[in-house]
Amino acid sequence: MDNNTIYHIAERVGVSPSTVSRALSGRGYCGQKTKTKILAVAKELNYAPDSAAQTLKMRLTKKIIFAVPDICNPFYFDMINGINQVLEEHGYLLILIYTKHSLKEELRAIQNLKEKVADGMIMVSFNFMEDNIGAINALQSPVVLTNKYVSPEGADRFDYVYADTYLGIKLGAEHLIAQGVARIGYIGGSNAEQTGYQRFCGFRDALDLAGLPVRMDYVAESDYTENGGYETAKAWLQRAELPEAIVAANDLMAIGVMKACEEAALRIPEDIAIVGMDNLDIASRVYPKLTSVSLNQEEIGRRAAQVLMDRLLGKPREKGEIRIQPRLVVRHSSIRPG
Repeated sequence: MDNNTIYHIAERVGVSPSTVSRALSGRGYCGQKTKTKILAVAKELNYAPDSAAQTLKMRLTKKIIFAVPDICNPFYFDMINGINQVLEEHGYLLILIYTKHSLKEELRAIQNLKEKVADGMIMVSFNFMEDNIGAINALQSPVVLTNKYVSPEGADRFDYVYADTYLGIKLGAEHLIAQGVARIGYIGGSNAEQTGYQRFCGFRDALDLAGLPVRMDYVAESDYTENGGYETAKAWLQRAELPEAIVAANDLMAIGVMKACEEAALRIPEDIAIVGMDNLDIASRVYPKLTSVSLNQEEIGRRAAQVLMDRLLGKPREKGEIRIQPRLVVRHSSIRPG
């Protein structure tokens, strides 16, 4: 029998439907002896609550949106795993929205939350700015960003959990500088966007602190894809003077650089040392193994989901950033001979 209701259970036990409701929900008083009988009969009748009715009554969807700019980047797979670890504990489902690195699509994801498609959202963007932040601050539902953002006027209504990518790129560049490398190239995202500029600043500041010039002819803006790194490096490798090392703002671009070096018969790290960031699983499977900065993306997802659930459950929580410390994982691709 799979269409039983609390009325069927009430009739079997000999109590009122409201008593059954209190026993099953755990809200309100119900004697332990009666509750035990009710739970036993509910199990016998294979009772399942009407989730649609519960949603209507509680105005909850039991769903969370995860908005990402690139569904092809394995970086987000680990974040999803971390998010789901928390959501499953609370009976929540994850809705993945692909925003295609587009402000228009990000605003559409925010509108979905406004229309109560889900109860809250975790959002990744390469460029948080006035347009998308203003729309987020106008929401009544909780949102957690995975970049740090503080509006000039303050009073932001969202939380953020983020990895310090500025420091991550700085660590990668400093690792090369410590080996005596002076001519270092950098491939990042758009400097007109928040994420791209933060990462470039990490590279620039590492060189400045070491008293090394930033060779702008060996600084390129790309798109965080393997092909983007490949095409940039391929163009650089046509020149007479090559960089001694290249820092890429993520592992996919770094692997593209490695492909271009292989085609040009350049040895890694003997001819060109390479450092990436994200520490994807593939970083330890390519040859030579890729030095990369770990951003602990699974931890970002887990912590972001926990903050979001605390907000939804009304748990007391002070506003404040959660900053994940990056960690350099040194492998063969960056170790200069001698």
